[in-house]
Amino acid sequence: MTTFRARCLAATALAAGMATTLAPATARDAVPSPAASGSASSASIASSPSGAATSPKVLRYAFRVAETGFDPAKVTDLYSRMITPHLFEGLYTYDHLARPARMKPLTAAAAPESADGYKRWTVRLRPGILFADDPAFKGRKRELTAEDYVYAIKRFADPAVASPSWSEVEELGLLGLNEYHDEVRKGGRRFDYDKPIEGVRALDRYTIQFRTRETRPRLMEVFAQGDLYGAVAREVIEAYPGESMAHPVGTGPFVLKQWRRSSLIVLERNPLYRERFYDQEVDPAPDDAEGQALKARFKGRRLPMIDRVEIGIIEENQPRWLSFLNGEYDFIERTPEDFITQAMPQGKLAPNLEKQGKHAYRTVASDVLFTVFNMEDPVVGGYTPEKIALRRAISLAMDVERELRLVRRGQAVPAQSLYMPGTTGFDPAFKSDMSSFDPARAKALLDLYGYVDKDGDGWRDLPDGQPLVLQSLTTPEQFQRQIDEIYQKNLNAVGLRIVYKPAKWPENLKALRAGKYQIWALATSAAKPDGQDSLARMYSGQIGAQNYARFRLPAVDKLYDEASHLPDGPERQKIFDETKRYASAYMPYKYRGHRFITDIAQPQMTGFRRPQFWQNWWEYVDIDPDVAARFKQ
Repeated sequence: MTTFRARCLAATALAAGMATTLAPATARDAVPSPAASGSASSASIASSPSGAATSPKVLRYAFRVAETGFDPAKVTDLYSRMITPHLFEGLYTYDHLARPARMKPLTAAAAPESADGYKRWTVRLRPGILFADDPAFKGRKRELTAEDYVYAIKRFADPAVASPSWSEVEELGLLGLNEYHDEVRKGGRRFDYDKPIEGVRALDRYTIQFRTRETRPRLMEVFAQGDLYGAVAREVIEAYPGESMAHPVGTGPFVLKQWRRSSLIVLERNPLYRERFYDQEVDPAPDDAEGQALKARFKGRRLPMIDRVEIGIIEENQPRWLSFLNGEYDFIERTPEDFITQAMPQGKLAPNLEKQGKHAYRTVASDVLFTVFNMEDPVVGGYTPEKIALRRAISLAMDVERELRLVRRGQAVPAQSLYMPGTTGFDPAFKSDMSSFDPARAKALLDLYGYVDKDGDGWRDLPDGQPLVLQSLTTPEQFQRQIDEIYQKNLNAVGLRIVYKPAKWPENLKALRAGKYQIWALATSAAKPDGQDSLARMYSGQIGAQNYARFRLPAVDKLYDEASHLPDGPERQKIFDETKRYASAYMPYKYRGHRFITDIAQPQMTGFRRPQFWQNWWEYVDIDPDVAARFKQ
């Protein structure tokens, strides 16, 4: 049997034009089938309405970036967070079909109750929800309780966990939690999870209460992020010390069955998952024809509708695209820009793909492409006029339109600010220097502030005469190399040298979090409708977490704090508008574009609708192998 890794190597060799003798294989060979292994898990066999055994329904597709792990308190990257909400569940989620996004209970029994000016929130859980089986439970069924959420949230405050998302929890101001975190950290003691914390506590078995120092009108939006704030069982964490990233156990619709790091992730239906039915979980708008059709089509279907999910990792665009075309995968998430004109000429699915029964889904992503500067770096960081001038000159020298037009094939629009489409703070009419390409102004700024060629080698130097060499993290795939080449030529044209340092994405992420980098180009997606997360990228309290630039300015911190406590409305929008001006003036980030995303499914996959902010959708799709067979005839 051809291995999954061998298939990936073969595809990569094909992309590079290398000869290979490896025989063609499909992603279906990645994991032995129940027949091949001689046994079947309880999640592997589906049943027909007549009760006869049928083949399991398996969703197969490939990530373009490797995951880092599956502990909600320890992950921040998008691809790990695509996995975790299928394993863990937050108190609330979003209606999968509602547009605009609408929050709804998940493990909560009803909407939250708020009091004391949004400083006290009470949530009641649905009784009878079970965790997936695990040896840590010693053969007993383990019911979800309020204490599980208390424990999960306390883990973010435990210095030993070193959660990259602690800053988000910290700024909520849950009474007593920040103080205890500081006490444990400074004293070097173990975190006592039994210590009562006034700001997050279980009132009874099924009731959890949150209390904050200041008003928090959007507190439940934070805890609707099931990819981060899903319930965790304390017994599991303690049973596998140091293995939380590899041993996730939650109440979600799937369980982790197999994991080969950066190669293969296999999830199976959770046999203990409670009854949830498609049409009872969604409520599309009356004029949403597509949403209404999906609701009618899957009426009465129990979630999840599939039995198994197999995720491969193929970082290069060409082999990932070819694997999909060859039928090895049911779905291609984010059709590579290199092939978008082939897949979607003039914005419509190509006739040959349409004849094969494939379906295309195109949306404007709530995301932003950006280049980040480390504000603590001695070369590009700092707040003095000459440092600001250097960053602004780099920004003006970058031909973003060329990147979007040539490399991304027009599948993005220029970004003007830190705020993302579909979130509060975003204004499509706003215009800034973020999208300006003006090499003449870049040169003038550099000249004015002393970045000139002092030694005659043809390259600009620092104002003190020391060599000026920009260094950027990057990833090694061909697609990113095309982008890097554009900006290298742009910067060279104004006399600036830049050196790219390629590494795998997870390694670059570690360097970013630690502040051990100078420049990096990446992207981020919105996790909730509120624009506060975007503003967090300039908030000093988020340094080491969402504030990748390590930007620190008291005036912006003050605006951030004000926005945190205000209800949505004109006054809050004015704050967002003011922060856009700070972002353009200091340029800790060069915001480049907002992407169009085109996902394409094989005919056997139905029910897909790209989520706006949430990451869980596998439970809402169906796989029908008979459909695929008809198109092959």
